[in-house]
Amino acid sequence: MVRIRPLLLEDWPATWQMMEPVVRAGETLAFDPAMDSEAGYAVWVEAVLQAFVAVAADGQVLGTYHIKPNGPPLAAHVCNCGYVVAATARRRGVGSLMFSHSQDQALAFGFRAMQFNLVVSTNTAAVQAWQHNGMAIVGTLPGAFHHQRLGFVDAHVMFKLLKSD
Repeated sequence: MVRIRPLLLEDWPATWQMMEPVVRAGETLAFDPAMDSEAGYAVWVEAVLQAFVAVAADGQVLGTYHIKPNGPPLAAHVCNCGYVVAATARRRGVGSLMFSHSQDQALAFGFRAMQFNLVVSTNTAAVQAWQHNGMAIVGTLPGAFHHQRLGFVDAHVMFKLLKSD
């Protein structure tokens, strides 16, 4: 059983250990591949509205996501989220579970829509997962992501309306 809860300070070492290979690879997240744990905590936890962890029954961190406003006040009704799933937990529904949880949290925080600004086009598992969960590609930014193995690749902007009234 996987439980999602707010990320606590004591969760950060295990969360960073799970995230670090993804950051270092430079293939899906736009963070500096050389950043350290302290910088990671600053951008993943401190600079957002809320960060969460998905944990197994034994306490192992299987994934994390964060949620924040996508823009300044007149665009702050749209949220932005970032997600990382542990390599050992991929294709087991953890990402979809976190996505579902993030939609509930977005509505609870008063957001009306969700926008992902930079979904790397070569990250086909993420693109397909987000589309399967109702996100639409509303634009493609040519060469917007500097993939560490493939060079400059396209990135998608994805969007989902959560509340229409």
